[in-house]
Amino acid sequence: MTVWDVPQYITDNIPALPRRIYCNKEMIVPMEVAFLALINNGHAAEVKTWDGCFLVRPIRGYEQRVKELLAKGELEKAMIYMSIHSWGVAVDLNAAWNGLGKVPQLSHGFVKCWKDAGFDWGGDWKRLDGMHFQLSYLREESRLNKVN
Repeated sequence: MTVWDVPQYITDNIPALPRRIYCNKEMIVPMEVAFLALINNGHAAEVKTWDGCFLVRPIRGYEQRVKELLAKGELEKAMIYMSIHSWGVAVDLNAAWNGLGKVPQLSHGFVKCWKDAGFDWGGDWKRLDGMHFQLSYLREESRLNKVN
């Protein structure tokens, strides 16, 4: 984990972003690529809110399962149900307009900027999560399938 000092050029063009982001060090280059693509392709104004990156928590809907596993001392199994945000390798944007299970309100061009930078988008998942972008090689579904 590290603190990324977001370049001023990016925050000047995307004012909803914080000047410093606490994230996994593997996120810095892909996020910078995504933000620059948003700026260069005319999608910067679509970023209305920054809703976070690093937050230690279970995947939504698995809170009770994690609690039960931890109570039994099964830490390794409990870790499988932890959100990718727990490792600082995902971001949420425009949460108020892209809630879990809701039809996402992001343009195709906006999403393409993130996908081209190496992210998976929660708006493509069975359980829609349009606010969520995570590094492509860390898919939550594959982690859950190992347990279920």
